[in-house]
Amino acid sequence: MPERIDAGATAWLLASTALVLLMTPGLALFYGGMVRAKSTLNMIMMSLVSIALVTLVWLVAGYSLAFGDDVRGLGLIGDLDHLGLAGLTPDTAHGHVPALLFATFQLTFAILTAALISGAVADRARFSAWMVFVPVWALLVYVPIAHWVWGGGWIQDLGALDYAGGLVVEIASGASGLAMALVLGPRIGFRKEAMRPHNLPMVLLGVGLLWFGWFGFNAGSALAADGTAAAVFLNTLVAGCTGLLGWLLVEQRRDGSPTTFGAASGAVAGLVAITPSCGSVNVLGAVAVGLAAGVVCSYAVGWKLRLGYDDSLDVVGVHLVGGIVGTMLIGLLAARMMTGGPEGLLLGGGLAQLGRQAVAVPVVGLYAFTVTYGLAKLIDKAMGFRVSAEDETSGIDLALHAETAYEHGVLGHATPLGPPAPLGSPAPFPPHSTQAQIPPSTRQ
Repeated sequence: MPERIDAGATAWLLASTALVLLMTPGLALFYGGMVRAKSTLNMIMMSLVSIALVTLVWLVAGYSLAFGDDVRGLGLIGDLDHLGLAGLTPDTAHGHVPALLFATFQLTFAILTAALISGAVADRARFSAWMVFVPVWALLVYVPIAHWVWGGGWIQDLGALDYAGGLVVEIASGASGLAMALVLGPRIGFRKEAMRPHNLPMVLLGVGLLWFGWFGFNAGSALAADGTAAAVFLNTLVAGCTGLLGWLLVEQRRDGSPTTFGAASGAVAGLVAITPSCGSVNVLGAVAVGLAAGVVCSYAVGWKLRLGYDDSLDVVGVHLVGGIVGTMLIGLLAARMMTGGPEGLLLGGGLAQLGRQAVAVPVVGLYAFTVTYGLAKLIDKAMGFRVSAEDETSGIDLALHAETAYEHGVLGHATPLGPPAPLGSPAPFPPHSTQAQIPPSTRQ
């Protein structure tokens, strides 16, 4: 019997797709507030340009390679039957939703995953090199992993569970971020200067948008407006809350002060960890997943200072570590009422599911790290991936984009053009002119 498109499922997936797309601008604000003021716009641009670059790659070949029929039954990559979305019409169904909508929904996941990596190289990456990196990385890293886990590949056949992207999104981006941080090296002043977030309200706004979009990310993956989507929705909320509380508990005990930045980071850690497990654990399991991620990730972000890799915005400490926590806890906490079959060790399911998860996690992490490291090295040799020391010190917003986020200065400090003019004096350029932000010595 041919599959029939369901109006309710389609409406929910349309909304979910929009929610997931919103996560990338949310990430841009989150990252933009976390960096120093002189890198704000560059950080935002790295996320926004990922939307355009990954979309083009996905439409041409990415979707077909990720979700096309498996080539030769090896479980490694899909075919090219849907090159350029060939064969997908408005009436083509994927389950009970339009295939074109399913392709778009999966595209938003690929966009966000690529954008996440930028946090590991904040303050020092050349924008032109990033624009080369993103589409190639999407094809070489994201697409194969998506096929392995969701497109009929070997991890799916193995029986490892990843409901909404612990392997495909979180571990892939975190391992890739680590590779990028090693290739580009630490920022000037790393481990010597504080490099605190310059705009915490912007960070919190970004987290709010991410959390809002995460409901589409996870509950939308049910591809239906049903009880499973409702359970996943609740699990997502619960884990974000317990992740936030777990991080604050560590801060209070370790540092004596719970912080707004810690609350934001803890919420993201809990949401990261519940992403793979939201469709496998019950509500009590979601409480445990979020709390574990909040506690573990709060300690993991400090590893970079001990080990010497400069993961600027904690992509490794939150996304890689949180993704591993959430994916592995499936093997302990999976509930039959959610999975329809597999159970975790603590619920009487034995070691089988834990073993499957333990195979998938290191393979995906090592693959993403190795390919990303090689790709970043190649781009670095071909065109240089890091800005000059002078541009990094003065600020890459002005050096790379000829504009600054704070035209009239930050926290009372004057712009590079000198002190503010007396009240009522005419401005030499319109307030939003790019020229008004460029020192006279560099104007053409």
